[in-house]
Amino acid sequence: MDVPKYRELPLIDEAGDYRHAWNVFPAGDNLGCLRQLTPEARRRGFATVTEHRVVNLSLPLDQPDPPLFGRDRYQHTITSPTRNSLDDRLDGFFPQCSTQWDGFRHVRAREFGFFTGHQGDFGDDDRLGIGHWAQAGIIGRGVLLDVSERGETIGAERLIRAAAQAGTEILPGDVLCVRTGWLAEYQRGGPAARAHVRGQGRWPGLAGSSAVAELLWDWRVSAVTADNPAVETAPGRPDDGSLHRRLLPLLGMPMGELFTFERLLGLCRELGRFEFLFVSVPLNLPGGVGSPANAVAVL
Repeated sequence: MDVPKYRELPLIDEAGDYRHAWNVFPAGDNLGCLRQLTPEARRRGFATVTEHRVVNLSLPLDQPDPPLFGRDRYQHTITSPTRNSLDDRLDGFFPQCSTQWDGFRHVRAREFGFFTGHQGDFGDDDRLGIGHWAQAGIIGRGVLLDVSERGETIGAERLIRAAAQAGTEILPGDVLCVRTGWLAEYQRGGPAARAHVRGQGRWPGLAGSSAVAELLWDWRVSAVTADNPAVETAPGRPDDGSLHRRLLPLLGMPMGELFTFERLLGLCRELGRFEFLFVSVPLNLPGGVGSPANAVAVL
């Protein structure tokens, strides 16, 4: 796959600094940077498995509690259709209420459209739906970067230093896993503290700047995940812009939010390495906007 450098990509608007990769991918593409998960990239992920130890990267579906971004908690009902069987259903379920992927239908680049310029007249078709990601899953080498000691806004230089400290070169197709420490702190808080977070909307994360988008693109990662609610910091700096807008609709780079990395961090430190096999299979939901991550790390 021939991938130009970020600064070679065209600007979406000559008045700004937002660049797009719509001409890099095939017409009508639904995968974006997941195309970096070539057989070679997947082999690198499988090659990291030496101890055959598995770590869950997803929160329980009922966390965070209360849900964020105006979402409601689902209602779980167990029924007994026959004397010897049980069934259950979820009512009012938001696929993005817990550890989750933002799909390409989640954010549009204002008047320029969603990924590849699609204007959002989806109708009954499944263009840009997250079900396309489920066909092969998001499976490759994961790299954990611990930036929890580095302040609220994480810029490109901090990511570069964190990668150097991890002793791992970022390679095409890698899934970048950024630990800010926010989720661990959130989980230590009581009900009042968690309710305050829902109304406050403040957490550490990646800067929304073009420099961060440039680094992620030039690293050629297939996706970026974090242990906070949005990957990017909130509130963001107005001069930086929106990382969601830069990555999802313009670069076609999946974003994973509310991942839990504490057990993974401990195991990585124990083994002296920060690379692993990352496995995530989103819901095979035609036309889906987002999905639970269903993610594990294998070392």
